[in-house]
Amino acid sequence: MNTEETNSFQAVDEGFTMIEAIAEAKKCLQCKVPQCRKGCPIENDIPDFIHALSMGNMGDAMRIINEKSNLPAICGRVCPHEKQCQGHCVMNKKGTPIQIGKIEQFIADFDTAMNLTREKLPQKDRGKIAVIGSGPAGLTVAGDLARQGFNVTIFEGQDEPGGVLMYGIPEYRLPKKVVRAEIQKIEALGVNFECNVLVGKNSVNVDSLFHQGYDAIFMGTGTSVPQNMDNTPGAKLRGVSQSTYFLHNVNSYNEGAIGRDMVPLRDGEKVGVIGGGNVAMDAARTAIRLGADVTVLYRRTQEEMPAIKAEYEQAVSEGVKFKWNTSVTEFIAGENRRLAACRLSTPEGELVEHFDRVFLAIGSRPANRIVSTTEGIEVDEKGYVKVVERPYGMTTRRGVFAGGDVVHRPQTVVLAMKAAKDVAQGMAQYVDAIKLLEAAKKVEEQHITDK
Repeated sequence: MNTEETNSFQAVDEGFTMIEAIAEAKKCLQCKVPQCRKGCPIENDIPDFIHALSMGNMGDAMRIINEKSNLPAICGRVCPHEKQCQGHCVMNKKGTPIQIGKIEQFIADFDTAMNLTREKLPQKDRGKIAVIGSGPAGLTVAGDLARQGFNVTIFEGQDEPGGVLMYGIPEYRLPKKVVRAEIQKIEALGVNFECNVLVGKNSVNVDSLFHQGYDAIFMGTGTSVPQNMDNTPGAKLRGVSQSTYFLHNVNSYNEGAIGRDMVPLRDGEKVGVIGGGNVAMDAARTAIRLGADVTVLYRRTQEEMPAIKAEYEQAVSEGVKFKWNTSVTEFIAGENRRLAACRLSTPEGELVEHFDRVFLAIGSRPANRIVSTTEGIEVDEKGYVKVVERPYGMTTRRGVFAGGDVVHRPQTVVLAMKAAKDVAQGMAQYVDAIKLLEAAKKVEEQHITDK
C-alpha cells in the first residue's frame, strides 16, 4: 500500500487525550434520573464510569463498564451515540452534550495500553457452551457466560475472529488493532477460539457439537448473504458487485493479506453506491479513499436515510455526492458485457448516467448453512431464526439458541450485543436447569439401586 493510501485509512478521530477526557467527564451533571443510561440499549452505568474518570480512577471506570459491556473500545467508536446515550443527554438542550462515546473509547483504550484489567474469574465448571460466530453477538455471549463460570468455545469460519467488526467496518472507522485488543480481553476471560471452522461444513454441525459434550449452542452467525438486484436488467454485469465484498477485500488489502489488484476498484473510476445505510456510507467513503468519484443513489429522502447522521456528514465533507429519491431501473452494458451506465428513475424523470462500477448496499439476510444441516430449527419466510421467550433466545431445537442479526434483522453493534446479553441469561438458566435435572435423576437412580 502506498503512503497516501495508508494515511487515508487512518482513524478520522483519534479520540481524547487524558486531559481532554477528564475535562469532559467533569462537565457531567450526574443527573438524578440519567437519561443517557436510558438511551443506551445495554443500560451502561454511564454516570458512574464518567464520575470515576473525573476523579482519575481508570481501573474503577473500566470495572463499571465491564459489568455491562464486553466491547467498550468498539462501542465507543461505532455506536450511533447521537441516537442513543449522547442523544438523550440533558445537556443537548444547550447543544453541548457530554461526548460519552469518546469517553468510553478513552477509558477502554487506556485500559488496553496500560494492561489494567485483572478480573477475578470463577472456575469454568458450570457448563460447556459452543458459540458459532465471533461477531458482536457471539463475543458478548462468550464474555458474559465465561464471567459466570461457563467453559466457552467460539467457532469461527474465518482465519481470525471478529466477524463484521474485523472484515466489514473500514479501518478509518474501527482500527483492526482495537478489535484484536478487545478479542484478547475476551480470550483472557478463558474463552477458547477455534478459527477456520465453518459449522455446517466438513462434518462439523450442531449434532457433532452436542456429541462433543456441549450443553448448549449459540448461533451468532449474523446476516452474511447480501441482498441482490437480480430482478433489475443487467444486474449480473461485470462491475456490479456487493459493498460487503468490496469492504472485505479492502480490509484484507489494508492488512497486507492480498494485493491491490484484488480490490474491485481502480483509481479515477466513477462509482455508484446503491443504498442509504451505514454499509453504503462505509463503501462510499472507502471508495473515495481509493481515488474514486463516488455518488450514493438512495431511493428515499435524506431524512429517511437510516445511516448515522455523522457518517453522512463526514461522507459529504470527504466528497461523496448524493442523489435522493433515485432508483436504478437498468444496468447498461458496454464493451465485454461490462457495466457502462445506469438508467435512473429520478424526481426530474428518467436519465442515463455513466458509471464504471456500482456497489450494492441494500441489506442482507442469514445464510442457511447451519439450519440446513440441523433438524428442528425453524426459520421464517426470509430465513431469520425463530426463538422463544422462555428460556429466552432458544430456537425450536432444544439447547440451540440464537441472537443478534440472525434473529432480529440487521441492526447496530450495540443492539446485537443487547440481544446477545438477554440470550446469555436464557442459556445460563437452561444449562443450570438441565444440570439440576441430571442431578435429580442420579439421586432417583441411586435410590432405586439401594433398594
